[in-house]
Amino acid sequence: MLTNERHDYILRMLEEKKTVKLQDLVEVTDASESTLRRDLTELENMGKLERVFGGAVLPGRNLQEPSIDDKSTRNLKEKKSIAEYGASFVQEGDSVFLDAGTTTLQMIPFIKDRNPVVVTNGLPLAVALNEAGITTYLTGGMLKPRTGAFVGAGALAALGAYHFDICFLGVNGIHADYGYTTPDPEEAAVKKKAASHARKTYILADHSKVNKVSFATIMDLQDAALIVDGVPAETLQEYNKITTVKVVEK
Repeated sequence: MLTNERHDYILRMLEEKKTVKLQDLVEVTDASESTLRRDLTELENMGKLERVFGGAVLPGRNLQEPSIDDKSTRNLKEKKSIAEYGASFVQEGDSVFLDAGTTTLQMIPFIKDRNPVVVTNGLPLAVALNEAGITTYLTGGMLKPRTGAFVGAGALAALGAYHFDICFLGVNGIHADYGYTTPDPEEAAVKKKAASHARKTYILADHSKVNKVSFATIMDLQDAALIVDGVPAETLQEYNKITTVKVVEK
């Protein structure tokens, strides 16, 4: 392929799949990795894509972080179903980490009768947990106004003092190659720290997050089980080779 043909092909694949992998481009175009890296760099300089490890994504989308108000109304029915299913794994008296997300927020009505002790880095969750009469610890740290999440050194230090039976995390992207991702590296660090102190970690995500890549990596796909709805059969088969996937029926 000529340079302009390769560029057109890369952009078509991005529009179709939202991400492209360097190795796939090598196989299809018969160009070398170094040539394709130059192609990706040129397209990035033109503002047409953003480089990520092993490939590229569409520009800007992996850095966008919706506010908690924006997220709370999206796919609400699906989030409630996912939250209820996730709550079924909480046992009487468990120590639980719920991160600052709208799907984890929906779990609270389903766990309140199991007398858990909950740690969260989400201010809205702390309020709702307290109102539900659940014993709650708030991490502290730097509060992000847009999402109501506590992040930074204070949050990480607080998490170091706890050990959890079970950990529930929300994410912005789920991808077989790039793992679980979120726009903010500081939130990614908090999620990863919490998971490292838990016996079992579940990712709660609706189908809109599948095959998406955000800016900051939290962990690899195999490092947590995934609870999700509406996954296409082909994607489910691919993901099940890597981790445990529990599909919630709509």
